[in-house]
This record gives sequence, C-alpha cells and structure tokens, in this order.
Amino acid sequence: MEQKTLYAEFTVKEGSEARVAEMMNELAQKVREEPGNILFLPYVREERPREYFVFEIYADEQAFQEHITADYGAVFNGELAEHIEGDASELTWLRPVE
Repeated sequence: MEQKTLYAEFTVKEGSEARVAEMMNELAQKVREEPGNILFLPYVREERPREYFVFEIYADEQAFQEHITADYGAVFNGELAEHIEGDASELTWLRPVE
C-alpha cells in the first residue's frame, strides 16, 4: 500500500503562540502513538514563529483515515480554529519523486 504524506501549514493569531505550542506538543505525542503514523514533525518558521509547518507520513490510506477520525484530533482542530488566521490548515499532499 502507498504511504500518505502531507504537509500542513497555518499561521497563529498574535497572542495565541503559547497556547498553540502547548496544543501542538500534546497532539504530537498522541499522533506519534498511532500505529499507522510513521512521522509527525511540527515546526515553526525561525524568522516568523507564528507560521507552523507540520510534515506527516502515515503507513497508508487506512492509517490516515484512523488519524483524522481520532477524537483528540477533532478536539485539537476545534480549538485550533479559534487561534489561527483563516478557516483551517492548508494541506499539501506529497508523493516521492519517481
């Protein structure tokens, strides 16, 4: 089966930096425990620390579906929406160079 690889990005509203960092650390711990998660790496842009980038790899489509339907993910996304610019994270799907 083909791995699912994506890059998510969002910008945190001014004043929400500490809360989002805390939320992201909590989420990362949970996602990394998912059996189908291969990699979950959140970063902030060094010169603009309100800009987040998350690189994620899942074993396959089923693993990704289990990830996006996890209860804690819904809680995270619900609260995150209050703290970011725009409606949601922007997702970019990636595939290996052939």
